[in-house]
Amino acid sequence: MAEPAPPTTDARTRTPDPKSIAVWVLVALVGAAGWSVLALSRGEEISAAWMLAAALGSYAIGYRFYARFIQYRVLKADRTRATPAERLDNGVDFHPTDRRVLFGHHFAAVAGAGPLVGPVLAAQMGYLPGTIWLVVGVIFAGAVQDMVTLFFSTRRDGRSLGQMARDEIGPLGGAAALIAVFAIMIILLAVLALVIVNALAHSPWGVFSIAMTIPIALFMGVYLRILRPGRVTEVSVIGVGLLLLAIVAGGWVAESSLADTFTLEPGTLVIWMIVYGFVASVLPVWLLLAPRDYLSTFMKVGTILLLALGVVIAMPTLKMDAITEFASRGDGPVFAGSMFPFVFITIACGALSGFHSLVSSGTTPKMIQKETQVRFIGYGAMLTESFVAIMAMIAACILDPGLYFAVNSPAGVIGTTVESASQAVAGLGFTISPADLAQAAKDVEEASLLSRTGGAPTFALGMSEIFSAVVGGAAMKAFWYHFAIMFEALFILTTVDAGTRVGRFMLQDTLGNVYKPMKQVSWKPGVWFASAVVVGGWGYFLWVGVHDPLGGINQLFPLFGIANQLLAAVALAVCTTLLVKSGRLKWAWVTAVPLAWDATVTLTASWMKIFSDDPRVGFFAQRDKYQAGIDADKVLPPAKSMEDMHTVVTNSTVDGVLSAVFAILIIVVLADAARVCFKAISDPAGTRLAEVPYVESKLVAPAGLWPTPEEKAELAAVGAVTGSGEGEGERSTVRT
Repeated sequence: MAEPAPPTTDARTRTPDPKSIAVWVLVALVGAAGWSVLALSRGEEISAAWMLAAALGSYAIGYRFYARFIQYRVLKADRTRATPAERLDNGVDFHPTDRRVLFGHHFAAVAGAGPLVGPVLAAQMGYLPGTIWLVVGVIFAGAVQDMVTLFFSTRRDGRSLGQMARDEIGPLGGAAALIAVFAIMIILLAVLALVIVNALAHSPWGVFSIAMTIPIALFMGVYLRILRPGRVTEVSVIGVGLLLLAIVAGGWVAESSLADTFTLEPGTLVIWMIVYGFVASVLPVWLLLAPRDYLSTFMKVGTILLLALGVVIAMPTLKMDAITEFASRGDGPVFAGSMFPFVFITIACGALSGFHSLVSSGTTPKMIQKETQVRFIGYGAMLTESFVAIMAMIAACILDPGLYFAVNSPAGVIGTTVESASQAVAGLGFTISPADLAQAAKDVEEASLLSRTGGAPTFALGMSEIFSAVVGGAAMKAFWYHFAIMFEALFILTTVDAGTRVGRFMLQDTLGNVYKPMKQVSWKPGVWFASAVVVGGWGYFLWVGVHDPLGGINQLFPLFGIANQLLAAVALAVCTTLLVKSGRLKWAWVTAVPLAWDATVTLTASWMKIFSDDPRVGFFAQRDKYQAGIDADKVLPPAKSMEDMHTVVTNSTVDGVLSAVFAILIIVVLADAARVCFKAISDPAGTRLAEVPYVESKLVAPAGLWPTPEEKAELAAVGAVTGSGEGEGERSTVRT
């Protein structure tokens, strides 16, 4: 990522040399230039490359200085302390994993639909508000949450977020956290799974390519653990080669007689996803989950880097305004609500995501080799996800605004024909002709692009514009569009399998408070039972949602953004409490400030969703509107029948009640956390932590992506003793 952490906590104050100072001054100037152009340009189109410069410059500064400060001054990460992966290694859930493989797993697990979809929808407000939140939010909130949660969970044998809340905050706040976290988790997994089903249904190319990643991952797991232990570079080259072959072969399959075999209906995909989620949750983590996530990360990060390179080469301009009128009016066709608080709720995952805290307290702390790797894996992976979100913002904003709103507005707003859509878009203040709308669909070989809501098609359109400008021209636009759709499905699927395993850990921790054997996360009866409950939960909502446009997870979809951010409030509250209880009061602002912002934004959004009298915003206002329609025997869109009207009333009521319940549970957690913090400040001697005792580590492993000279020397020395022979940091070895 940037300069790796030093091998000891005492070396963190190393004096920078003039060359290093010059490099970082240059990085800061590039970032500042990008921000200046973005902020000061008005009424003119600017190159998307300036957005890249602003983001990348800021990421580099944040990772090099702020994340380093947190790791060594705030958390005091100790490289000599054994992690649970080393102490409890059982080859199932606890397994010391090479930092590069674990980075791939962690990034793949946390990077789901959010960074691809949220920024696309938020582009309705203009490119500037979303870009500021994506970059500032990730540096000071999202990446901090992921890193600190990972650190504290590692100090507690990889305990889940809800269990940490119960152990450190107390029974009341802990119980509220356990209930809220698990319920929100099921909703998030079902929403992500629905996006995958919609992307892969009737797509033989996507289904074949993604199915092939499973046997490839199994081979990589066996290769890395049994055939050639520790040979990460070798297995990476082999795996990437096989992955590229699978992607290319997917195109061949789609054009062959095998196409029908891999053309699956949504219901069939649901069954296969449930089966896969269960299997991935119970198999040893080294066999399928970690190598598959690592493999998919090559495609994810590789594609995004190529997209960024395409932006630099093609230099597309940002056609969307910096700030649109919808930011203040709150009546945008893509989603209703003003910029504050809804742009921060809509973007969510690219800047701050509660779901990440579940992975940071789920699979990753059970696999990390060293505490000093939390910066690279926790903070670094979140910066990478934010970069994905920046690319999604660029993809949306380089499109003609008229096309953007025609694609992302519901049929109830723009109609179902290119003529009605052109007229409706003109009413929004933008211009696009019916012929242009028809041509845009023809270019990507789609019957229509109207009302392709959800964000994914828009990202694919922008991606096809950039790639076709560099490779193939207009003739390749359809290929790149469908490649992007398949890419998005692969991007999201890795979140579902890792999320299921995390949900299993959460449920086992919760049930372990009642039945002690369940706390043993690798106890097979508990593993199978908890996995079945988790996949059964999200699988049920997914199954119903696929077969009923207004039922199942479709009923709970509006809760996704707020629930995710409420989850982040729980994580930041737990982290703040632990900083205070562990004697780090002067540094508690590191998590307390983003907690205050997140709680303010999310609880404001919850209040508006519950009490707003605008039926486009408030759940109960929407309920009253449709109930009035029922009373008047009138069918209102998007309902198509009186039965649909009753379903909308039910859904609005359920969403409103759950919004209130989630908000109350989070308030209980925050209040109880404040009580515990006050008590810890008042009586430090009486404070008790659930941290496991110190055990000296025998592992030798670098902290960052590239070993420092000191780490290379240490690895070489240990390698000479043990005979591992890889002194350049390609393998982690055991000190004898």
